[in-house]
Amino acid sequence: MITDGKETRSSGGLRRRVLLVTGMVGVIGQLATSLDAANEHAAADWPQWLGPNRDGVSATKGLLTTWPEAGPVEVWRKEIGRGFSGVSVFAGNAYTMTMTGDGEYAIGLDALTGKELWRTRTGPIYRESQGGDGPRGTPAIDGGLVYVLGANGALEALDAARGTRKWAVDLKKDFGSQRPGWGFSSSPLIEGSALLVEGGGSSGRAIMGFNKRDGRPLWSTQGDKMGYSSPVVANFGGVRQVLFFTGAGLTSVSPLSGSQHWRFEWPTPYDVNVATPVLVPPDKVFISSGYDTGGALLKVSWEAGKATVRQVWKDKVMKSHFGTAVYYDGYLYGFDMSILKCVDANTGVEMWKERGYGKGTLIIADGHLIVLSERGKVALIKAQSNEFVEVASAQVLNGKCWTVPSLADGRLYLRNEQEIVCLDLVARS
Repeated sequence: MITDGKETRSSGGLRRRVLLVTGMVGVIGQLATSLDAANEHAAADWPQWLGPNRDGVSATKGLLTTWPEAGPVEVWRKEIGRGFSGVSVFAGNAYTMTMTGDGEYAIGLDALTGKELWRTRTGPIYRESQGGDGPRGTPAIDGGLVYVLGANGALEALDAARGTRKWAVDLKKDFGSQRPGWGFSSSPLIEGSALLVEGGGSSGRAIMGFNKRDGRPLWSTQGDKMGYSSPVVANFGGVRQVLFFTGAGLTSVSPLSGSQHWRFEWPTPYDVNVATPVLVPPDKVFISSGYDTGGALLKVSWEAGKATVRQVWKDKVMKSHFGTAVYYDGYLYGFDMSILKCVDANTGVEMWKERGYGKGTLIIADGHLIVLSERGKVALIKAQSNEFVEVASAQVLNGKCWTVPSLADGRLYLRNEQEIVCLDLVARS
């Protein structure tokens, strides 16, 4: 482990006061209305993998549904280097990871201009011939720190303003982890005072919890082979728990101690469980994998302190190779390999499907899917179950685009293997 420090009496008077107060209320009301209008599009930051709630859903409103031929207004575009790390946005800054000629880096950018603020080396270069080079994990921002997991297993906490290292561990050297075939790909999760990650370590260290302030190990558990998915927090039966989709299946553990609540086996060829588990309210979770595996909806019941897991349905209707589906208003929207689909979450019935986006990724905002195709086309599609309707689209990137979009304050951040583009998706006065 590495650490470094750093309320008149006359009726006339009363009337005047009433008028004055009424006038003030009117002004305040107009001001509030004006502020509401100005912030109509404003939403929470995007501080981690899949956004504020780790579900791919943005609170942004007022999306522009008519685009010029070239697409939404381009705010900035920047060559960034290789990798698939997503863009996290917090307090006006954007954070991601990349690989350049001599190593892997975490970087901080001005979210409004793309100007690089800092760059911190996190490890050596990572090359992978089948998928692509560079880091995979998306940073998590909390309490003034940026938490990153590199493709080679470096787990680090960096100062969000300056990029200086606060602590770091090497999962391979310190905990006996074995780098999976396509690199460490999980994105760190902050839960309370802990940083949680699928570590892949030996001797019961497949899943690990660290003190987020100093990197001290808190607990470790399980012996699964490492997958490529990222953990998510769930509340089933009033019990707060963290779901890890490892190379062997779905496991629920306590974020405080790592003790196992329940488990569902889900073997996949090559241990390629990549998509993040999708919560289906109030008590279900959807998991899916590629390689002809398909997906399943699981119902978690809780009684007398004990969990029971029941498979509601299992089908190959949506085989998520790597892109995570998004749950919205009773339906799952996602990619069945290279086919975009809408599926009834509770029955597994396919509602519609559409080709042409390849193995894309998506998020949801303002009643629309925001889809980034595998080859750089961004599309706005109605999030509805009765029919597929593409509202607008534009080619904004080239090359391979496997990084899920990020949306903060009405600005969309997209990435291919070489550059980031920031697009404005809302009207601004």
